[in-house]
Amino acid sequence: MTVAPAGPGFSTTVEALRPRQWQLGPGQPTLVMDQFSAEDFHLIVDDRADVHVSSKDGRFYLGWFPHGRPGTDGEGWKIAVTGTARVRGYHLSFDTETPADIVAAAVARVLETSRRL
Repeated sequence: MTVAPAGPGFSTTVEALRPRQWQLGPGQPTLVMDQFSAEDFHLIVDDRADVHVSSKDGRFYLGWFPHGRPGTDGEGWKIAVTGTARVRGYHLSFDTETPADIVAAAVARVLETSRRL
C-alpha cells in the first residue's frame, strides 16, 4: 500500500515505516583483534586490560578500552593513522557499546587501504 502525499513531500509504504531490529551491544572484540598478525603488528595488554595494537612502522594504532578510555566519555575504540609531511592523518572513535562487527568492518577497510612500500 502506498500513501500518497497531500502536497509537496515524499511517498512511502506502510511496510517501510515498520520498526526495524538493529544490532546492539559490544559483541565479540575478537572479530576486530583477529585481523592483526604478529608479523606486522605489536599487541600490548596493559594493567587496566586495555588492548593496544600498533603497526611495526608505528603509523597505525588501535586501542580497545572495554571500560572506556581514560579521560573520555565512554570511548571504547580508537583507530588512528599517522599522516605524512604532505597529507594529514586521521582517527576514528567508537563508544564502548558499538558492536564489534562495525569496528571490525572499519578496521578491515583501513587495513585494505594500506600497502607496503
